[in-house]
Amino acid sequence: MIADAHVDILLELAHREHRLGETEVFSRTWLPLLEAGGVGLQVCPVFVDLELQPEGSLREALRQVTALAHALAESPDRLIAVRSRADLDAVEGGERMGLMLALEGVEPFGYEVATADVFWELGLRMAGLTWNRRNPFADGAAEEGGLSRLGRSLLRRFAELGVILDLAHASEQLFRQCLDSYDGPVCVTHAGCRALNETPRNLSDEQLRELAARDGIFGLMIHPLAIDPVSPTIERVVDHLEHAASVTGPDRVCLGGDWIKRLHELMPAPAPPDGLMPPGLAEGTTIAGLSGPEEYPALVTALQARGWEGERLDGLLSRNLLRFLRESLPG
Repeated sequence: MIADAHVDILLELAHREHRLGETEVFSRTWLPLLEAGGVGLQVCPVFVDLELQPEGSLREALRQVTALAHALAESPDRLIAVRSRADLDAVEGGERMGLMLALEGVEPFGYEVATADVFWELGLRMAGLTWNRRNPFADGAAEEGGLSRLGRSLLRRFAELGVILDLAHASEQLFRQCLDSYDGPVCVTHAGCRALNETPRNLSDEQLRELAARDGIFGLMIHPLAIDPVSPTIERVVDHLEHAASVTGPDRVCLGGDWIKRLHELMPAPAPPDGLMPPGLAEGTTIAGLSGPEEYPALVTALQARGWEGERLDGLLSRNLLRFLRESLPG
């Protein structure tokens, strides 16, 4: 079974429902792909495009939350909303696929900390403060600053609620400030190893060690931006996984697919100015032979060829993330 820490599924679902007027979207599109790849748990982040910010941020976020609710209602015998530890029982037992709501940037909050409570009641269990850019709460990976006073207030509320803090798009200063000050669980859902590919979106070995020391977990982003913009192959994906495991320990590494091909085909748009894409790497480019969740079996084969087996392989594919969630979610 695969447990995946990050795919922007909700962007497509909300676009098809709200803009195209389609119904039963998840069961017709993503569900067959996830099942084909053996995915048993999927973290589903809300992400609001720059063109909709700031005025449309909350409306778009709620459309995506609603799209997730529709997906769960369409297939109650096959899906379960993951909000607590108990919800993982059906996932680990292979009875139903778990979907967990997350936030990739808190722009929908505007300047309000109290909005966190609303999203928690809607099922939010994981959140990153930023995308690459700066917002009222913090600086992302394309910036150099860290937390604002408002951001510190939001972190206090997140900790009280029990939100898992995702540092995938954090600036280096924000990364360390959060590790030093946040009392709740922390993770990085989708990034690569900077030792193998230099980009602000990847973690240095020091950051990987700091994350592991906080009992966090590192999810590998299966995208050329993180892996290798020149030679994006499955072998390079395995290189990153092996490096991360050597630094954090094999029990602190998981998968965060960040599959974007479908989104760029459905919703083509120019690269944002702070997207951190290297010159020559086109939007929508994927890893050769690994462009969607349905191709996860190819990654498993490549891992096995490099000696991954038994508990080490099972941990990477699902057990590490499931254990982290059991330790982090409310009872």
